[in-house]
Amino acid sequence: MKITSAEFIKSAVDPSQYPDDLLPEVAFVGRSNVGKSSLINTLVNRRNLARTSNTPGRTQLVNFFVINGALSFVDLPGYGYAKVPLSVKKGWRGMIEGYLEGRQSLRLVVLILDIRREPSENDDMLIEWLCSKQISVVFVLTKSDKLSRSRVNMARREIGKHLAVPHDNLLPFSAKTRSGKDEIWRVIETTCFPRP
Repeated sequence: MKITSAEFIKSAVDPSQYPDDLLPEVAFVGRSNVGKSSLINTLVNRRNLARTSNTPGRTQLVNFFVINGALSFVDLPGYGYAKVPLSVKKGWRGMIEGYLEGRQSLRLVVLILDIRREPSENDDMLIEWLCSKQISVVFVLTKSDKLSRSRVNMARREIGKHLAVPHDNLLPFSAKTRSGKDEIWRVIETTCFPRP
């Protein structure tokens, strides 16, 4: 997709603050520090549309962006090992599930995993929950530039086996080299703008 515009719309804590769900939405979710914001920035050719940080747990709200006036990206809070109080973590879970379950315009969840690590218990729980709600998911394996090509293929097979997902459905991605960007856009466009 050729990006002509990408703009931040608003941050929200609960559904009463969400923008009207008029556009198809793609939600980005994954554990803290897995590279969600870097992925969003790379997909839309912007350096700082979504804020990146080396500190886990930077994204603490549901952040909405509009791409080309035709599509909405939604950056959800990371889960897992973020150094925040337990009460905040519990609030994030409610925020994430509340958005995913109640948003009528949601078309696709981009579930982001670090290619160098086995999926965590939190990843497994979220995947199981998404499947139970019959929400479309694409798996993106970030930080693929950290591994050799043979290790990337091995990691895809191992993670695919762990998730019981064909390894071809796991898309390696690197924010540094931008590899995988076109494949991710292909899935987004096919899902959000299906041809009759």
